[in-house]
Amino acid sequence: MADRVALYLQDDFTLQESIDFVKYAEARGFESVWQAESGFVRDSVVTVAAYATVTSRIKIGTGVMNIYTRNVATMASELLTLDDIAQDRIMCGLGSWYDDIAYQAGISRGKHLLAMREVLTTVRQLLAMQNVRYRGQFVQLNDLQLTVISGRKEARHIPLFIGATGPAMLALAGEIADGVLLNYMVSPKYNEMAIRQLEIGLKQAGRAIYDIDRPQLIMCSVHQDRSVALDIARRVVTQFIVQQPQLMRANGIPQSLIDEILLLNPVHSEHIEQASKLIPDDVVRMVTASGNAQDVREKVREYIRSGATCPVLYPLNRNVRSLIDAFASGYSG
Repeated sequence: MADRVALYLQDDFTLQESIDFVKYAEARGFESVWQAESGFVRDSVVTVAAYATVTSRIKIGTGVMNIYTRNVATMASELLTLDDIAQDRIMCGLGSWYDDIAYQAGISRGKHLLAMREVLTTVRQLLAMQNVRYRGQFVQLNDLQLTVISGRKEARHIPLFIGATGPAMLALAGEIADGVLLNYMVSPKYNEMAIRQLEIGLKQAGRAIYDIDRPQLIMCSVHQDRSVALDIARRVVTQFIVQQPQLMRANGIPQSLIDEILLLNPVHSEHIEQASKLIPDDVVRMVTASGNAQDVREKVREYIRSGATCPVLYPLNRNVRSLIDAFASGYSG
């Protein structure tokens, strides 16, 4: 396999199924796997540890853990422990969460840009095994240093990524992060804005675009029957139009179509099915990689040409091994 390629897993499969997919991806030459932490379903740190214990080469990242429910000292300690399990294979993706989920947990996520800056800065210092005193609005540390009683005491090299979609967070990633985890359900054209925003932050830090890694989550629906693949992705696109109409509008989806979908108020699965019939194939193809294996590979190449450095494939249907196989053999970005 000539190019970088990664796998992305949420909570669509049992943990044992996910572990088996990770082992298969490693055997087929994938570079990395990212584990989501969506809501209060599956903890990313525990899951990454599970993947690490059954693999030997593949890199493993949290994609992404939220910055509000863990103290930075706990977060750094978790990452150090993961690095003990899989030395130099751990990556950390950080995200600023969502208001509705944070509200359920009784957490206010105001000033999320400042919170991200403070958390990433101090976690990096702690992983460098520094003694850290920090007086921020979200982070307070009093001469704290990670303690290793037995084992490696040297600084840990764990790349810190920011999961970013909006312009301000993209610019912050360019300024302070080792990498940016570009979001799914965006078009390759959307990446033009993302790269411009990254460059604003990079310039401020005296860096260039090649100094920051840019893996991209890409929703993939692969099936030998194009219509089946498109219909699977169509339902997901419908849900995103309902949940994030502003993002879909920013991707160039017509406001008239968004209004028509929202008017149907598709909350239940049968209503989503009805509303999805209004979404044409070209809209599905715009924001997902859907179709047969050749179609999906070609769409992924578009994301690479638009600035992503590594496709992170998010399977929308259950034939995950078929998706892995499509990029393990004959793929050339």
